[in-house]
Amino acid sequence: MLHEQDSAPDFCLADAHGKQLRLADYSGSHLLLYFFPRAATSGCTRQAQDFAARFAHYRARKCAILGVSADAPAKQAKFHAAHQLPFPLGCDEDHKVCTAYGVWQEKTLYGRRFMGIVRSSFLIGPDGRLVKIWRRVRPADHADAVLAVLDEPGDEPGKKRKTRPL
Repeated sequence: MLHEQDSAPDFCLADAHGKQLRLADYSGSHLLLYFFPRAATSGCTRQAQDFAARFAHYRARKCAILGVSADAPAKQAKFHAAHQLPFPLGCDEDHKVCTAYGVWQEKTLYGRRFMGIVRSSFLIGPDGRLVKIWRRVRPADHADAVLAVLDEPGDEPGKKRKTRPL
């Protein structure tokens, strides 16, 4: 299991339009890597719209956003276009990145067990280390919670930061 201050697992994903996205592409700035279960569902739509609405605030704090799900590129592209998202969506159809970040887990819904993404977010610092981890995220107010962490002092690479409950 990953912990804050660990090095973020490297990744290479195709986005909804076929462009390759790598962790190294974001070095030198913060990256909010958020995993969502399925494009075009109510919770995932709410979460994406909240990040999109606050995108200028993230850019002002030098933080990029990358959403990831196991959806096929065509479905991600449709979701991306429908909501005019200003950030890319990665397609992890083989679940390698989800597994590396520990979000591909067994879930239960109405007594049925299946494997799926547990909604989680990882704030990666400019040095490639995990600054903050949110597991089992509730979409409401999550975008603001991430911004609050970005506004806390102590973002220098390698510096242990104080965290407060959200």
